[in-house]
Amino acid sequence: MAGKFMGQISIRHLVIVFLLGAATLAQAQWRMQASGTKAGLRGIHAVDANTAWASGTNGTILRTTDGGRHWRHCSVPPGAAKLDFRAVWGWNADEAMAMSSGPGKQSRLYATDDGCQSWKLTFTNPDANGFWDALQFSSRRFGAILGDPVDGRFTLFATYDGGRHWTRQVDACLRAEPTAQGAFAASNQALAVLPLDDRNAAPGFSVNHQIWFGTGGGWIYGFPLAPLRLIAVSTGGCVHTRVLSAAPADNSATGVFAIAFRDPTHGVAVGGNYAKPGIGTATAAYTTDGVHWKRALQPPAGYRSTVVWNGLDGAWIAAGSTGSDVSRDGGKTWSPLGHAGWNALSLPFAVGADGRIGRLISWGELRAEERVPAHRVLARSEGR
Repeated sequence: MAGKFMGQISIRHLVIVFLLGAATLAQAQWRMQASGTKAGLRGIHAVDANTAWASGTNGTILRTTDGGRHWRHCSVPPGAAKLDFRAVWGWNADEAMAMSSGPGKQSRLYATDDGCQSWKLTFTNPDANGFWDALQFSSRRFGAILGDPVDGRFTLFATYDGGRHWTRQVDACLRAEPTAQGAFAASNQALAVLPLDDRNAAPGFSVNHQIWFGTGGGWIYGFPLAPLRLIAVSTGGCVHTRVLSAAPADNSATGVFAIAFRDPTHGVAVGGNYAKPGIGTATAAYTTDGVHWKRALQPPAGYRSTVVWNGLDGAWIAAGSTGSDVSRDGGKTWSPLGHAGWNALSLPFAVGADGRIGRLISWGELRAEERVPAHRVLARSEGR
């Protein structure tokens, strides 16, 4: 009896081990989707698991409302046939904004409210020598645009009315460090905006924002943006820290390409050298207090341009042109997730070069869609 009981425990233990292994494999599956385009895609924003917007070169904007089974080609915004849309942000299946990146007036912002049948130009870069890098919203009303330095300061425009009006910020914290040679418009993740609750503020003025962005040279910038001030006045609290620098220090191809937070104090930044994507040093950093940053002890295997928190799995996912990685300890250590190259992530979707779009398939989704009994999945994981 004791031997039989111990045998049952061993078998159950093996089943659990194999199921956990199969789950890891399933979570690592990037399922390719048909985009119907060869455009280079760098913009992706998932409203939910079914609705998402993607964007890229040659005025390309795509939309799905069925989880990526079908991607619809949106109409090209007026005058945008040659523009490179590095960022897109959707609120639902009908309303979205798309931002192009380029010198001067090639950086533009368009909006649609009819499911991308038509677009309206809402804002054009006013700086002839400027270049927009990222567009982020923390709510339906508050958003920010980050651009490369103009006259020695990084450019930051803020909106408090959902993008109808944008105001240049003049915070002293935007001063560009000599080796911070601009931000990267690689994945629309050079910028992060975090809503913060100000309990001492009057009713209706309780939302403050923490602004974070990464730059060339390996710098991370952070500072608070006062609530509902159209032009921010610095009250201190600037964070200028260099965490991903690599020789040569002023290499414009090296730096922080993406920054993301799962809450106000826990964040991850990734980057590296896009000209030498196989180099696996100075590719990730993390913070656990929202102020101080440390390099990853075991970084991703190469240059990474995008990073997101996967709440369903309790892990960070980073990706770049040479593959993707996962961290389950807050960004301290990373392990390979797949060899497929991606430019940008907004889970469950990923986009890349030549119109590539993928969807991350979790263990639960695989079981639900295939309806495979556990013992058959176990057998498959063993190669039978």
